[in-house]
Amino acid sequence: MSDLIGASLSRPDALGKVTGAACYPADLVRPGMLHVQVVFAHRPHARILAIQRELAMQHPGVVAVLTAQDVPYNAFGLIEADQPVLCRDKVRFEGDKVALVVAETRQAARAGAMLVAVEYEDLSMITDPQAALDSQSPLVHEQRGTNLLSHFPLRKGDPVQAFAEADAVVEDTFTTTWQEHAFLQPEAGIAYIDDEGRLVLETAGQWLHEDRRQLAQMLQLPESQVVIRYAAIGGAFGGREDLSMQHVLALAAWKLQRPVALVWSREESMIGHHKRHPVTIHCRWAGKYDGTITAIEATVVADGGAYASTSVEVIKDVALFVNGCYEIANLAIDGYAVYTNNIPAGAFRGFGAPQAHFACEQMLTRLALALKLDPDAVRLHNIYREGSLEPTQQPLPTGVSALPVLERCLEEARSRWHYGEAIQPTASHLKQGIGIACGIKNVGYSFGFPEQATATVEVYGQAELERAVVRVGAADVGQGSHLILRQIAAETLKLPLEQITMICNDSSESPNAGSASASRMTFMGGRAVKDAAQQARDNWSYTDDYQAQATVQYRAPATTAIDPITYSGIPNYCYGYAAQAVKVEVNTLTGQVQVLGIISVHDVGKAINLQQVTGQIEGCLAQALGYSLLENFQIEKGHVLTPYFSTYLLPTILDMPEEIIPIVLELADPHGPFGARGVAEMPLVPFAPAVANAIHAAADIWLTQLPMTPERVLTALHHQKTNYNS
Repeated sequence: MSDLIGASLSRPDALGKVTGAACYPADLVRPGMLHVQVVFAHRPHARILAIQRELAMQHPGVVAVLTAQDVPYNAFGLIEADQPVLCRDKVRFEGDKVALVVAETRQAARAGAMLVAVEYEDLSMITDPQAALDSQSPLVHEQRGTNLLSHFPLRKGDPVQAFAEADAVVEDTFTTTWQEHAFLQPEAGIAYIDDEGRLVLETAGQWLHEDRRQLAQMLQLPESQVVIRYAAIGGAFGGREDLSMQHVLALAAWKLQRPVALVWSREESMIGHHKRHPVTIHCRWAGKYDGTITAIEATVVADGGAYASTSVEVIKDVALFVNGCYEIANLAIDGYAVYTNNIPAGAFRGFGAPQAHFACEQMLTRLALALKLDPDAVRLHNIYREGSLEPTQQPLPTGVSALPVLERCLEEARSRWHYGEAIQPTASHLKQGIGIACGIKNVGYSFGFPEQATATVEVYGQAELERAVVRVGAADVGQGSHLILRQIAAETLKLPLEQITMICNDSSESPNAGSASASRMTFMGGRAVKDAAQQARDNWSYTDDYQAQATVQYRAPATTAIDPITYSGIPNYCYGYAAQAVKVEVNTLTGQVQVLGIISVHDVGKAINLQQVTGQIEGCLAQALGYSLLENFQIEKGHVLTPYFSTYLLPTILDMPEEIIPIVLELADPHGPFGARGVAEMPLVPFAPAVANAIHAAADIWLTQLPMTPERVLTALHHQKTNYNS
């Protein structure tokens, strides 16, 4: 390999982003465009009795008020089309959309929206996912006859016998809450009809071709009549997988045949797009004195909110990772995703794995202590190795690196922080501790979902290759995927980087490479680009036309659904592995937890761009710290109580430790381009339990609720003191 693979090359979009020259969707708005304003329900559950739009239509500048009757096909969804574009008969959460006001100015659109009078009949709501499973609870979707969205069971071995024969059993319940994606750029975009009569939507998203499919279905148009283009994308983290405002923008442009624009405020963004799933995990773990974890029983309930989004797939991942990255012979796991009248929950960095690991890595530590064993020794004894069987009874995909990742993490913690030795407190009320946790997360789509990426490479040159054009529909949501794909193409073609032209942001020009999610784009998009580049180079060698091209669809190794009788299957084709050591200081007077240092070890297969890999790790750790300690998205009776960044607290630079040590291992994946595997989500997976284990090491308390706020720390300290005194 040349210096291109592994090199920390500068991002070509960096200068524009730091100077303000980069064009984000809100920058596309031009004079003369109509402006769209959504009329939100602001009610968690109600029947729509009437919508009066006459007053709004009379307001100066208002051009149209659109309602459900204006939508050709009034349903959308990534997996299940159960969400209306505009609600016709009923609203199911406060962010449901009831009408659109389109006006000549943004001010007129907002004023018109205030004049749309909607008459409601409030209905009984259900906001507790546990209660939603009761057959007597109000139904979110009456036609289903149940609030159960999905039940995913896993069975392996004989857990009943294993629990009966165990030397120790530990049991507890863990709860996590919603998390807001908090991307820098709120939802925005423009839509218009081009000279060919096509609907063009310019916005930000994560999957060009999926956005196109849903909009074409909504408008009952051929997909060729819909063009999706992405401007610069200011972060996503899964929050742009579902349609949020793209469909209403497209509807307005198509109905009125005029250019339209929409720019959401932060408050509209907070109630208008899905969040991370709140999950409750009740589990029991069993083990033997030799350090073997023998059995797990777990019941997982995820609040899917008002609509399906990706809940069916997220609950599978939570259930699959309840055992973490440890081979356990006996399992009985039931995962439930439930409809409620809360905000919908969907994809978020980690896709269920962080919730599962918050429980499992604490339970392993607690089981080890109950057995009077060293938790790290128990980790090393049970951790996945090549050939280990997953909960679905099949061997893991090759390239299992959980053990070397953990060993490196322990080595670094011992050498840098003297992990394992007593820590002397700096003051009597300040307690320090170090926590260890491991993590596993799939790369790419799972459980038989069709996984592919397609790329076209055109090469030009006479005596030798001179330049190339790479077409691949890959969203760069800030992670740098376009540079990664460019480096892969340049290395394969043996061309300088500047001789590679990338066309990635137009659904009419770039073939479908799938979503920029599931840590898959380097693996899948990169492999498609690499294979297409190699084939184009080979084709050029046998032609006299001084140009050649190749289109390659790369299909990953097949996965399967889980057999409902045997519970056997191949859920994933690749995993990423992580291990983290976290040092914290607990203030026992205030309950504040300060993270002092982080060691984050990852096997990335091959770092295509080392700087971008370490940047992904560091950025993800900030998000992980917020999820663990600060970000407390609250909903009460169906209403969001934290719709602003003044009430929903995000970590700042002052919350981050000075010592962040990303460590990159390169144990090549057999299928990834140049051995690369995904890394973007991995640092978030084990971080919260590493913090929880560190808090326990410092203050001898266990935290079972996220976020681990000062109030919860103080409550645990109070219970500890009460139990000690009694």
